[in-house]
Amino acid sequence: MREQITSLLSANFSALLAQHEQIRPQGFFDLKAAGFTDPLLVAANDGVGTKLKLAIDHNAHDGVGIDLVAMCVNDLIVQGAQPLFFLDYYASGKLDSAVAERVIAGIAEGCKIAGCALIGGETAEMPSMYPEGEYDLAGFAVGLIEKENIVTGRNIVPGDVVLGLASSGAHSNGYSLIRKIIERSGIDLLADANKQLALDLLAPTRIYVKALLALMTAHPTMVKGMAHITGGGLTENIPRVLPDAVTAVIDRKLWVAPPIFAWLQQLGKVDDVEMARTFNCGIGMVVIVAKENAATAVAHLQASGESVFAIGEICGRTGGEAQTIVV
Repeated sequence: MREQITSLLSANFSALLAQHEQIRPQGFFDLKAAGFTDPLLVAANDGVGTKLKLAIDHNAHDGVGIDLVAMCVNDLIVQGAQPLFFLDYYASGKLDSAVAERVIAGIAEGCKIAGCALIGGETAEMPSMYPEGEYDLAGFAVGLIEKENIVTGRNIVPGDVVLGLASSGAHSNGYSLIRKIIERSGIDLLADANKQLALDLLAPTRIYVKALLALMTAHPTMVKGMAHITGGGLTENIPRVLPDAVTAVIDRKLWVAPPIFAWLQQLGKVDDVEMARTFNCGIGMVVIVAKENAATAVAHLQASGESVFAIGEICGRTGGEAQTIVV
């Protein structure tokens, strides 16, 4: 398969493919060279969800590889783990070399942004499994963390501050609803008048790895917990890092969401509760720190290029109260 695909691709892509798909199905990574002393492996895998369908329908293949990497490495960093390497799986009924080049180039770019190695991948052709022109993606990332530096959230207490890192858009979640809203509205995303709308909807997922690693390297004990805001939105992802005795109270007035969310809410007649349960609403990553450390954390993350907002606080939880409340 590797030789067959290589012959189909442009000369400048052959080197990328050689990195992407090894002669052996395994990849190798030198742990000793990575400089760890008492490491734990952390693994994550994910896909792009139905955003991929929107990208395929609109010939927008360049960003989905970044999405694929982001969905995996952002899940590693919330544990405090440094992503080391990434592998992908690209499957189609019949390989379209021009599309494959764009997708895998995006995967390589995502790995570059995350600072991890693309050590291998599998490209599968399965006739009759996929409709013509369609393909699917899966990604697998492995990271390492020193055992003493695992971010667990167990030290989160009332009074801590919830920081939100701005998203680039809807990232890779909520696209079944997004596609339904577009279908019902009759909007043609291929029309010139809707070009910016299409770009906003298909903006690649932001990768937060380097900014968060820099913060944790400079201040090893500052970050108490982190949550990658994916499927389930704010209300279902933040509780994953919280102890049972606390709740996060999030004030939606404390940040400015990208305009695409107001557009989706208005056009789709989506209420506030459903928005917070489905979309990231402009916050792609949450970081929880002690109140006295909030200003330092914000300054450090901003210096790394992130837009950061203090979006709420940690409070004591009473009874069966929800662990994240968006007001």
